[in-house]
Amino acid sequence: MTIKRIALITPPYHSGVVESAGTWLNVGFVYIAGALRAAGYEVDYYDAMSLWHKWPDIQKRIEDFRPDVVATTAYTASIVDGVKLLAFAKHINPRIVTVIGNVHATFCYDELLKYDRAAIDYIVRGEGEETLPELLTCLNAGADPKKVPGVAFWRDGGVVVTPKRPYIQNLDSLATAWDLVEWPIYTYRAKNNARLAIVSSSRGCQQKCSFCSQQLFWSQTWRARSAENFVAELELLHGTYGVEVAMLADEIPTFDRERWVRILDLMIERQVPVKLLMETRVDDIIRDADIMDKYREGGVEHIYVGVEAGSQATLDLFKKNTEVAQSKQAIDLINGADIVSETSFVLGMPDDTPESIAETVELAKYYNPDMGFFLAIAPWPYAELYPELEPYVATRDYRKYNLVEPVLKPKNMTLEELERELGKASQKFFMHKFQHLHELTPWKQEFMLSVLDLLINHSYLAGQMKVAMKEGGKEMPREVMELMRTVKSHGKMAQYAVPPIP
Repeated sequence: MTIKRIALITPPYHSGVVESAGTWLNVGFVYIAGALRAAGYEVDYYDAMSLWHKWPDIQKRIEDFRPDVVATTAYTASIVDGVKLLAFAKHINPRIVTVIGNVHATFCYDELLKYDRAAIDYIVRGEGEETLPELLTCLNAGADPKKVPGVAFWRDGGVVVTPKRPYIQNLDSLATAWDLVEWPIYTYRAKNNARLAIVSSSRGCQQKCSFCSQQLFWSQTWRARSAENFVAELELLHGTYGVEVAMLADEIPTFDRERWVRILDLMIERQVPVKLLMETRVDDIIRDADIMDKYREGGVEHIYVGVEAGSQATLDLFKKNTEVAQSKQAIDLINGADIVSETSFVLGMPDDTPESIAETVELAKYYNPDMGFFLAIAPWPYAELYPELEPYVATRDYRKYNLVEPVLKPKNMTLEELERELGKASQKFFMHKFQHLHELTPWKQEFMLSVLDLLINHSYLAGQMKVAMKEGGKEMPREVMELMRTVKSHGKMAQYAVPPIP
């Protein structure tokens, strides 16, 4: 068998979390597809998840393309469906070679190959742009894949693991396959369904957060594309594909201040009409207090910073390397620049109680982000914190490890009680925000009304928010309640499109 055609397929997993704000493309596949094409392979970029395709749709796509290889990517919550997808491909054609990669497979390859080796031929560990083409070229040559760094597979009754492949240092050199993306499906609901791209300006994270997968995946390293290369890509995406909003997939895009300032300067000089959504560290925002206006002028419209916890003891347990007071300072800086601020709080730890969760909600109100989310901790089986949390793990169903469904049982709460308290936390926080809607700038008021539409009509919080609307009617300003009723009745608020930041 000669390998010529590779289908890159996302698992059809849905949790109601990421889908609420928009439809997000898989930027990893853009790079993998680019690398495969550069190596001479024909590629089908197939985002079955974002297309909301069912198994008959997936079968037709596979049969129409007739791939020699089906490769998928899976984080922990989607790993079950990722394995199911590869087994499905084998059922369609047993000669198909199957490959899986991403964070979960990188660390849990032993478990996957022990229990799911009938579906999985090869696991790519770490970055795949060099590993996957090299693996396929090796197979075509009839050579031993044991010589390919960065893979794992089953042979002779056991798992074979090859040495770790070094990280790619020159990110500017990576080929991309933006032309394979099915662009019309990728939209950002909060900005009147603007066309949305996911982009990457850097890779890695040098932090040591004990609950996180990224610092493990990247071995606490960080590399970046040049400012010129990245901004040129944004110009290409806008000019060729009509992209209006881009979300940075980076963990810490602002890590190198000099480079980040150069990006902002280029965005301003070239008047790039793409708005940026991003995540960064609390301490980087504090460091950049003197240039927050430049963030805004450079097109940064929305910043997420991970507060994660309200107590210093929990922050220290998480190894966040920040102080509680710094989180408030960073959010104030983002708000002061008239940029949308967002944060989250990780709840459901062993010592959590309804009272401690209620205290976290009050702290969230004090921090005053535009959006605050209360997430159930997901005990990744490969994270540093896992041994400490393992005694409290209530389910091994990875599909529930999505930050919404509780999988850790606190000492003094049932899972049902925890889920109820998480819902109440969101109710209380967002009702508080809408009671103070008049305190925001006009464009933020309109943005928050778009958020309200998402919460009520498109998110996993829809049920709780509708209850909160009903219960909170006496506390809401009359004009806000009228708007909320409009949202509930019509299921959309297109008239509240977010105006661009100048």
